[in-house]
Amino acid sequence: MALRYRYSRWDGSQDVAGLDADEVLSGLTDDLMNFGDLQHALRNLMQRGMRSPAGMRRQGLRDLLQRLRQQRRQALDRFDLGSVFDDIQRQIDEIVDLERDTLDERLEEAGPPPAPAPGDGDGESDPDEAGDDASAQRSEESEGGEQGSTSPQGGAPGGAADAPSEFGDMLRAIVERKQAQLDDLPDDAPGRMRALQDYEFMNPEAAQKYQELVDSLRQQMLNAFFKDMSQSIQDMSPEDMQRMQEMIRDLNAMMQQRLAGEEPDFDAFMEKYGDLFGDDPPQSLDELLQQMQQQAAAMQNLMDSLPGGMRQQLQDLVADRLGDPGMQQQLAELASNLEALMPMRDLRNQYPFRGGEELDLQAAMRLMGEMQDMDQIERQLERTQYGGDLDEIDADKLEELLGEEARETLEQLRQLLQILENAGYIRRKGNSWELTPRGNRKIGEGALAEIYANLKRQDFGKHNVAEFGRYGERADDSKRYEFGDPFHLDLRQTLMNSMYREGPRVPVSLAPDDFEVYRSETLTQTATVLMLDLSWSMALRGSFQAAKKVALALNNLIRMKYARDSLYLVGFSAYARELKTEDLPYARWDETVLGTNMHHALLIAQRLLAKHKVGTRQIIMISDGEPTAHLQDGVSHFSYPPSQMTIRETLKEVQNCTKKDIVINIFMLDRNYYLKEFVSRVARINRGRVFYTTPDELGEYILVDFVSNKRKSLSSA
Repeated sequence: MALRYRYSRWDGSQDVAGLDADEVLSGLTDDLMNFGDLQHALRNLMQRGMRSPAGMRRQGLRDLLQRLRQQRRQALDRFDLGSVFDDIQRQIDEIVDLERDTLDERLEEAGPPPAPAPGDGDGESDPDEAGDDASAQRSEESEGGEQGSTSPQGGAPGGAADAPSEFGDMLRAIVERKQAQLDDLPDDAPGRMRALQDYEFMNPEAAQKYQELVDSLRQQMLNAFFKDMSQSIQDMSPEDMQRMQEMIRDLNAMMQQRLAGEEPDFDAFMEKYGDLFGDDPPQSLDELLQQMQQQAAAMQNLMDSLPGGMRQQLQDLVADRLGDPGMQQQLAELASNLEALMPMRDLRNQYPFRGGEELDLQAAMRLMGEMQDMDQIERQLERTQYGGDLDEIDADKLEELLGEEARETLEQLRQLLQILENAGYIRRKGNSWELTPRGNRKIGEGALAEIYANLKRQDFGKHNVAEFGRYGERADDSKRYEFGDPFHLDLRQTLMNSMYREGPRVPVSLAPDDFEVYRSETLTQTATVLMLDLSWSMALRGSFQAAKKVALALNNLIRMKYARDSLYLVGFSAYARELKTEDLPYARWDETVLGTNMHHALLIAQRLLAKHKVGTRQIIMISDGEPTAHLQDGVSHFSYPPSQMTIRETLKEVQNCTKKDIVINIFMLDRNYYLKEFVSRVARINRGRVFYTTPDELGEYILVDFVSNKRKSLSSA
């Protein structure tokens, strides 16, 4: 039955396999091979994440940083911060327009102004004189008593018929005076708000909107210092405002104590004012100061990010709205103390908003808080990338900004070290980590598996043996028994031979020709010295990582399949030195010295191989250049191009190796003229082999050569 697969878009609900220790170790191996620093490899793994063998990509710190920066760009491209001031200006204009409409209505109610009396010259009169006449008239009418209240038909002056006219005149005078006040309002928003503070509105809705705007600006002024105040300005009575001012005064006193080196009584302060700080009050003075610093920085960032002309106007607009000079003075002192205790230079930033979506002041302050949180998380991620602790990252804030998936990524990164430690691959060494022997072996197994996977794809590694022997280790295939063969009976094939001859029957009848035994082969015992070039050119050409992988793979191969063999490692640059297999993952190229001292390396290799009197002894040398240094009286002498002395001393040790039956196989990673000439002379002297290869194929060639020379036939089938 054919299998059917259905694919769907990732939506976060799919199950993701947990982290595997082998996958994690494999993910850091290349960096460890290249740089020889486990801490650096771990940092790189956390930075870039990793990809599982199934192809699933696990995110790292760089992915979180990229998502965070993309979210910041989206916010900058979305909003227009200048609209904050436009919104305030629009509210003021709306308040003034409402009031003007009401004044126009009242002016219509007042009716047209009275016509000028005949004989009044050009019809113009002094408003003050008119007012005096009207007052005198009202006085006379009052004194007239009942007499002044004659019927309109009587035509008595000051009768009831003149009352509406008098009211209209008064209303008209009031309206005209208020219209003049509105006409004289300054053009700037702070000036308008200041002028309207003493204005008596005729429109109740305009008065209410003005008070709401004032309260909003007052609230934002307090929010510039205090987070999550339990009571808004609109709900505060005069007594509440007085208590708020006392709280700020006492807080200033505590900050002054801290500046003087004393420790204030924060618990007593919170016992008195704790209800003002909302449902999640600060637990210490440091926590309160940190909250205040973040709030003040958000307001300052808002001011800094506004266009130049609006910045000072909004600052004046907000500062003027407190109304109480004492409160303003206390807040100014609070800002000064806060800057002295916790400077906010690291929190200040100017954001270049370039979008078109409008914001009010409250939404802008929330946005500034989010932008500030992004900056903080970005700094934490960057510090962690370069050696910081993952625990320094605020997981709650990260999730708030980037979602639940980002928190899961952070938790997985935190598990990496624990997973490797639980698997026994790494262990703590002081404040850092080191590979355990098990981790070292696992890396070698991975290198060997990687190399043999390439061999299989390219039909290498089949290592056919032309002859089989009767002694030594048992092979997997069998042969007809011959006299003298070890009786390693292949029972299955023996019984099958009988059945082929006589058919299936019980009891089974066996003839001498039915017996089959497993073939046997023996392996030569080999001592190998792997000479590894540690000169800076190996890293420059990208060969060093591959060479280290080969050394680990060879070590693992010998330990698993050829337990009686020996492998030694010798690194060489200006000088040569023996490397222990457990130190191989940490080996680095020499950056501070110049030279490729094969002469010194061959001397050490001969000393190591002298321990082995039987079996095959060989040197495998991996290099990308000709010798440029030799040892003389214990001192390395460097010369480039190579001096005749260096070439002569190196070839002398090649001859000594040849006399001791030590085979030298050279794997060269470059093909320049001097190099080809030198290795040809080595091959002629030693009769070893030379392979010109690349870093990608280096391991394949070496292992093919090593394994193919391990088997030696003793007898034929």
